[in-house]
Amino acid sequence: MTDLAFTRTEASRLPAEDRQRILADPGFGTHFTDHMVSITWTEEDGWHDAQVLPYGPLQIDPASSVLHYGQEIFEGLKAYRRPDGSIVTFRPEANAQRLNDSARRLALPELPQELFVRSVQELVAIDADWVPTAADQSLYLRPFMIADEVFLGVRSARRARFLVIASPAGPYFTGGVKPVSIWLSEHWARAGHGGTGAAKCGGNYAASLLPQNEAAEHGCAQVLFTDSETDDTIDELGGMNLFLVRSDGTLVTPELNGNILAGITRKSLIELAQDRGHAIEERPLTVSEWREGVAQGTITEAFACGTAAVITPIGQLRTADGRDIDFGDHAPGSLTMSLREELTGIQFGTRPDRFGWLTEIVPALEGSPAR
Repeated sequence: MTDLAFTRTEASRLPAEDRQRILADPGFGTHFTDHMVSITWTEEDGWHDAQVLPYGPLQIDPASSVLHYGQEIFEGLKAYRRPDGSIVTFRPEANAQRLNDSARRLALPELPQELFVRSVQELVAIDADWVPTAADQSLYLRPFMIADEVFLGVRSARRARFLVIASPAGPYFTGGVKPVSIWLSEHWARAGHGGTGAAKCGGNYAASLLPQNEAAEHGCAQVLFTDSETDDTIDELGGMNLFLVRSDGTLVTPELNGNILAGITRKSLIELAQDRGHAIEERPLTVSEWREGVAQGTITEAFACGTAAVITPIGQLRTADGRDIDFGDHAPGSLTMSLREELTGIQFGTRPDRFGWLTEIVPALEGSPAR
């Protein structure tokens, strides 16, 4: 039902001075706004009981199926405050579509797109004071769905709950935009063919944590996974998609083969680059091709992308055998930074939204300069 009425229960709000202290240095994913959204689904009644309520712990039965069988999916998007004071979100309908793609794979109920977007709008509107104003800061939104039927047994649940929470966010990587080193995982895979790699579910990220710890031990910010059946064909990073840039301006990225998450930032960058006239190759991509291309000068840049980090330039791929791939002083590349500037400019309102990607939630303040 897309015409659900949301009931509101006002929270006891954090004092303004405490909120401003948090917004001065929000970090990432460590502070949360005053409210959350909750909608219930049952096999009998469909989606119902839409609420905006105070942020707080969930009361959940120990036998809830999500705790035993992992029926859980989530999304990530941001709300941005523009120079005129308005607040927008970026392509929320794409997140809604991807949530439903994940729901089908995890045998969870699909949520109407309009209800997804309205849930985001409801939360951002009531907690608008939590949207930061500083450069490179935003309000990170985490919609998620869990199966909360109380039973033990291997079958899809007949009850689920959709929730949205929000967290003010600074840069995902501390220290600003600078080249990062990533670690090649040679013993662990993120996903397998026919598995859940294309779904945004917690299990995929749980599988990446041990390799991520290994990456950190080697001084790397992220881990790069290859196909589970090879040690050379690239899938994606632990939480981001990968692009290589060739010397002729062509962007190369692994194709969506069922193992890889269809990143919305990935999709947007492809559209931006195509609009500029760059060729895009979505195809199998190997570590060997990357290594040979850097050695020959035909691959000049690499970057990772995702909602949380936007675009992160890659300076080095480190490997256990010491055959590192290093861009040296050439990172970050000029195209990497130019695409990042354009994308973030659209999101924050310093560049025109030529593609119609933004959804306004809070209008401009009266008397503010036009964007």
